[in-house]
Amino acid sequence: MCGRFTLTRRRLSGLAAELGAEVTGADAIAYRPRYNIAPTDQHWIARQKLEQRQLMPAKWGLVNSWAKDAKGAARQINARAETAINSPAFRESFLERRCVVPADGFYEWLGAKEARRPVWYHPQDEGLFLFAGLYESWLDPATTTWLRTFTIITTAANETVAPVHDRMPVILPPDHVDEWLFVPPQNKQSHAEKLLPLLAPAAPGVLVATEVSRRANSVANDDPACLAPASDNDAAPEQAPRLF
Repeated sequence: MCGRFTLTRRRLSGLAAELGAEVTGADAIAYRPRYNIAPTDQHWIARQKLEQRQLMPAKWGLVNSWAKDAKGAARQINARAETAINSPAFRESFLERRCVVPADGFYEWLGAKEARRPVWYHPQDEGLFLFAGLYESWLDPATTTWLRTFTIITTAANETVAPVHDRMPVILPPDHVDEWLFVPPQNKQSHAEKLLPLLAPAAPGVLVATEVSRRANSVANDDPACLAPASDNDAAPEQAPRLF
């Protein structure tokens, strides 16, 4: 699965340039580097709209357009690659609303719950991961406001992640991102089926595993110290105020 991840780029303009995407000034005001992104947090997705990629905020945890409320968001932070295209919860989004979720790492944990040790999986070259995602827009009947949400597709772990967890986020190869984002006006089902081979474990050498500070164990901590190298006496820290 993908339960927490990071995006530590300092500036949204730089991130948008890396993605070749447009972003509005109003959205840019909300951006900040993130070191411990948790389910139901606000994050960023990129989608294709006509000929242009758009970078926009969205909440992690997909809420279906037909849902009566948003309570199920935390249960839909991930969609399994093996079943998403046929799942009632994700089928429509898979056909029509695919996106990429930019990140520069994700966490998994070693050890018992009371003494677990975070492992940060990140690119070899300090680049970006582009997770395969699906997004949806939901109209809150109580407030009549629209909420944009997303889920991250997961697949079987590769050889780097497998010693710690049996699942990992799908990391799209850069040369297949346009194919993933494109939604044809017709034959959407057949195009989506052709994308299924992309939902595979990352190739060897794509990921580096680094044990980091137990500060990352708590979602209350969201600062650069979360990524400090682990040490033998890395004690569980006091919780810091969450930066919102």
